[in-house]
Amino acid sequence: MLYNVEHPGPIPVPPPPETRPDSIEALPVPTRGVAGVPDLMHHKFVVRDGEAVWTGSTNWTDDSWSRQENVIVTVDSGEIAYAYTLAFDELWESGKVEHSGRVEPRPENVGSAIVRAWFCPEHGDALSHRVAKAIGKARKRVRIASPVLSSGPILGTLVEVVNEKRCSVAGVIDDTQVDEVFEQWRTNGVSAWKIPLLRQILVGAEFSGKTSTPWSPTAVHDYMHAKVVVADDVSFAGSFNFSRSGERNAENVLEVRDPALADRLAAFVDGIRARYPRATPPDGTPGS
Repeated sequence: MLYNVEHPGPIPVPPPPETRPDSIEALPVPTRGVAGVPDLMHHKFVVRDGEAVWTGSTNWTDDSWSRQENVIVTVDSGEIAYAYTLAFDELWESGKVEHSGRVEPRPENVGSAIVRAWFCPEHGDALSHRVAKAIGKARKRVRIASPVLSSGPILGTLVEVVNEKRCSVAGVIDDTQVDEVFEQWRTNGVSAWKIPLLRQILVGAEFSGKTSTPWSPTAVHDYMHAKVVVADDVSFAGSFNFSRSGERNAENVLEVRDPALADRLAAFVDGIRARYPRATPPDGTPGS
């Protein structure tokens, strides 16, 4: 078992769930803590018997299972399981997030679907461009669930799709976390160029926002935590926030080309966004 352990570096928004290494080390299995240097060990996956994979956005905490929206994907495929095993073994041997994820995202036939397993940080930039390309090619629908949206390629492509009205675009974000991201962008002097892009997306498309409880060590962690993009008949789902920090973490994403799964995940996103009001950019103006 691999798990993320805290380190004294900058903490992302919101910080990851706290881990009790002593409790994990007491389990009757080999374990290894991976310090998030320079970024998080953010995987949440299981490989069973080299034949099946369980993955998605769900942290293994009580609040994740009971108070958050998440997505879980299971795949019965020896080839996909092998890719995840390689990614696990790499982290197990090195104990380092940096330069991990050096597993090629090869297409595999799984029933009627075509599936690729993506791993970050090695393929983080390529994954964001892959998602952006799928969004740019969509002519029927784009559906997104992500706590935050801050990946440059994805933001730029989404603005084009929304402004040109190429297809139906809708999604859900965590309003509390997005407000915090806007504030970071305003103050860091590096990413302020993203502010008008995200604002245009939230105003111009059908985005809802969950007002979650601001993070504190003792607060309820009730975030909108699902990470899904559907672009026509292609889906992306996993641990990866569609963000710049996600590109640098140890993450995994399944890209699945399958119309039936895309329909199911699009309905999942629409069901979440129906629970919440329109997303509200920090100036207080709801999307319209």
